[in-house]
Amino acid sequence: MTAWGWWAGVACLWFVGILIAATPGIATAATQDATHQAAPRHSAAAHVVIGSKNFTEAVILGEMGAGLAREQGLDVEHKRQLGGTRILWRALENGQIDAYAEYTGTLAEELLQMPGADNAALRKALAERGLAMTDPLGFDNTYALGMREARAAALGIATLSDLRAHPQLKLGLSNEFMQRADGWPGLLDAYGLPQKPDGLDHDLAYRALASGAIDATDLYSTDAEIPYYGLRVLADDRHYFPSYQAVYLYRADLAQRAPAWVDALRGMAGRIDAATMQRLNAQVKLEHRSEADVAADWLGVDAPDTRGRASRIWQRTREHLALVGISLGLALLLALPLGIFAARRPRLGQGVLSLTGLLQTLPSLAVFVFMIPLFGIGAQPAIAALFLYSLLPVVRNTHAGLTGIPLELRETAAAIGLPPRTRLWRIELPLALRTILAGIKTAAVINVGTATLGALIGAGGYGQPILAGIRLDDIGLILEGAVPAAVLALVVQGVFEAVERMLTPRGLRIAARA
Repeated sequence: MTAWGWWAGVACLWFVGILIAATPGIATAATQDATHQAAPRHSAAAHVVIGSKNFTEAVILGEMGAGLAREQGLDVEHKRQLGGTRILWRALENGQIDAYAEYTGTLAEELLQMPGADNAALRKALAERGLAMTDPLGFDNTYALGMREARAAALGIATLSDLRAHPQLKLGLSNEFMQRADGWPGLLDAYGLPQKPDGLDHDLAYRALASGAIDATDLYSTDAEIPYYGLRVLADDRHYFPSYQAVYLYRADLAQRAPAWVDALRGMAGRIDAATMQRLNAQVKLEHRSEADVAADWLGVDAPDTRGRASRIWQRTREHLALVGISLGLALLLALPLGIFAARRPRLGQGVLSLTGLLQTLPSLAVFVFMIPLFGIGAQPAIAALFLYSLLPVVRNTHAGLTGIPLELRETAAAIGLPPRTRLWRIELPLALRTILAGIKTAAVINVGTATLGALIGAGGYGQPILAGIRLDDIGLILEGAVPAAVLALVVQGVFEAVERMLTPRGLRIAARA
């Protein structure tokens, strides 16, 4: 096989992979949520999108909103468990979602920076941003700190002020609570607490609390785990936490695009008290019912059709392949020329290698979130983040492969009068092929694992069931994402090894074995 044949094979393989990944059906699947439930399509049906945060109550309220939209004959998409407050808020402002469930305390303290504002003031501030909110749904889901009853009784702790006398207590607080203005920073100042808490996932905190790994954690007052684990909710004796009344936020133009849905959302005002919300949360978290079924039962409507496990895995596989294939394909377009440049221009090349190495050191979740202001939520920011993570292995291996060619071979090619471009394509790149393919393989395998984080920003993929499984303490759901991801990584590695053997000339294979 000639050098042109080898590289034609590589190019064809890459091009076919990108075409498959970018097929409209697959690319569309990558931007949709697996729980997308639509009314029968017809030309008059408006398309609306509701979002939800990454905790059970928010997903249930999102499913209620979606159920109300279906009852109005709308084509509704539920982008569920999209991470934290800021992600949902930014998506609503940018028009990527039309509505989501929020809390007045969060709106006043964290989002609008209006401490103590009443609902009228909040509505005015929202209107200036082209947004609106419903009246409260009927329950106040305030923050609190909680401890195991036996531990709190043994130490005589009943209020937040009592914590000051026990600096040795281990506090494990949810990561968002640790950073929010109305969370730990303000609580620390209000009560003068001496503890130094660790951050962890909210749902994992309950298990840590039950096992004794931590002594106290932050709670939502409607959490089903409070009675289930027999927790003592510490009294907020200085009245630090504001009221967190549940509401639906929505874009103001929704009143023109889907007026019946807006009326239905407004009609939810006052219908859900705290005991009801805690019971609904328990049906999902403790009885392992789906949020869609629980919401439909409460609304008194038919639950949406759900996909079987095989269908869900196939959809997630398509989404994951799209994320990995498109990001890797785009990275090759830049990384291969950069690697060649770094090999040809050693001084500038060190800068290229340092820059791509710096990108690789950035925390992956942070890079995903950094892309949201540029690309919004969904597949696009995930692809952009994975693109950046793909650069270093390909650039570094391309550089190493070219600079590792023996000097006498390069001098011989120059001595017989071959132009630099011909030497590159006919001599140097074929000799460096094994090393370059190893870099591409590394980037692909890394992307398969890292792409699971894309579910936090609505990109879908195998991360979606993993996140849901962690939230619901459902090992089956976790494995539904984790096992296919591991299998896909092994398949990708095997495919690249086969391609490497196929495209490497026989003489080089013999030399490598020797």
